Amino acid sequence: MTDAVDVVIVASAFGMDAVRTDGHLKWAAASKQAGAAAFEVRRELFANEADAAPQALSALGKAITELGLWSVYSTPAALYTSDGQLDTGALLLALDEATAFGARFVKLQLGGFASQAHGAEIAGYLRGANVRLVVENGQLAEGGSLAQFIGLFDALAREGHAGSFGMTFDIGNWAWRDVAPLDAAGPLAAHVEYIHCKTAVGEGARRFPAAPAAGDTQFAAVLDKLPRHVPRGIEFPFDANRIDADAAHYVAWLAAA
Repeated sequence: MTDAVDVVIVASAFGMDAVRTDGHLKWAAASKQAGAAAFEVRRELFANEADAAPQALSALGKAITELGLWSVYSTPAALYTSDGQLDTGALLLALDEATAFGARFVKLQLGGFASQAHGAEIAGYLRGANVRLVVENGQLAEGGSLAQFIGLFDALAREGHAGSFGMTFDIGNWAWRDVAPLDAAGPLAAHVEYIHCKTAVGEGARRFPAAPAAGDTQFAAVLDKLPRHVPRGIEFPFDANRIDADAAHYVAWLAAA
């Protein structure tokens, strides 16, 4: 029997409209009830911009901590602009919000990374920050290519800032880029600090996130290739007719998978 790992429930698993209507705290409580160790707040699911104000973030973060959960703060902002420059404004805003919230991780999209990682600049902004930065492979060509992520971590090492931040490896998102997740897991595993767990069903524009099947050997092989100790986030939708049971089932399954 392998040791269980921390399972995070991503807010969107409960349905985007439900989170916008009821607020994150309700679904954080449902995550605790399901046995999760942590909860991922999604900035794009706030009902209005006032929810991202420092006082509101602090209050939400404290309430989630009081439930006995740690947290991830996710923003759809990208670390690099389309022309490959560091988006300093996006990074600093995300760090400020995640710090007010009290997150363990702050998650951004990669964006338009080209060849220069700006490692010294990023390391300077992160110095003293009580939150760990991770960038996620997205579904779009910009910020979702395997070559970009390999290039990013090569550039950080070349600039002398290897390990200054890490990666959220989204297993399902590689499907949107026609990359086998197992092919990505090998070269990127050393940099993975958080895993988004889902598969994809359908084709092209009609592709949707889904729960991995119990007998999905490819999904199991990807998990085996990635670090065992890093937290695993549930990012596929729960069945709206049995949300609580679904959440508890998948938390227990993923913790031991």
